Amino acid sequence: QVQLVESGGGLVQAGGSLRLSCAASERTLRYYAMGWFRQAPGKEREFVATISWSGGSTDYADSVKGRFTISRDDAKNAGYLQMNSLKSEDTAVYYCAAGLKARRDTSSRDYEYVYWGQGTQVTVSS
Repeated sequence: QVQLVESGGGLVQAGGSLRLSCAASERTLRYYAMGWFRQAPGKEREFVATISWSGGSTDYADSVKGRFTISRDDAKNAGYLQMNSLKSEDTAVYYCAAGLKARRDTSSRDYEYVYWGQGTQVTVSS
């Protein structure tokens, strides 16, 4: 069992930056792909970014490409989402996920992830 805890959310003005962290307890993330998803009020959860277990492969939703960067630090057993040039439409609860059910490097599909955090709120004011 892997417990994930997100942190780093908050209120920021449009154009600002935030760095979300996803820490794992009790078990290493070293061999797990990781992903970030978000859910805005009244909307379905959507893919944001994913990174392979090695860190060698990443993928992003079109809406965040060039603004967000996913990374991982296995020595700290954590993953990160650096969010720059934030827009009001980025407002959502952000979730990190780890571990893929299928044998693949990365995934943009939330149902393919095994472990989930509780989420952290990001609010971007315009």
